[in-house]
Amino acid sequence: MVKIRLRRMGAKKQPTYRFVVADSRSPRDGRFIEILGHYNPRTEPKTLEVNAEKAKEWLAKGAQPTETVRRLFAEKGIMERGPIPTTKRAPRKGKE
Repeated sequence: MVKIRLRRMGAKKQPTYRFVVADSRSPRDGRFIEILGHYNPRTEPKTLEVNAEKAKEWLAKGAQPTETVRRLFAEKGIMERGPIPTTKRAPRKGKE
């Protein structure tokens, strides 16, 4: 499966991120297929640059964005945010 996710860049304690298209099995900062843009949460206001055409192409091909990427793309107007996914973990059985 192909995912659109954030790749961490920058120095220690000074993160910036790139939007990349990567295989879901590759590590966070490992191999990727294509760079779609970048995101810097440390600037005021936050910097968010995305090639919307490429992003829409990859979404049309079936690439799945992570929840953070989905939120940032919704801010930029590239896609709808959609429902917030529920947790995948089963509820914890408490001692009674």
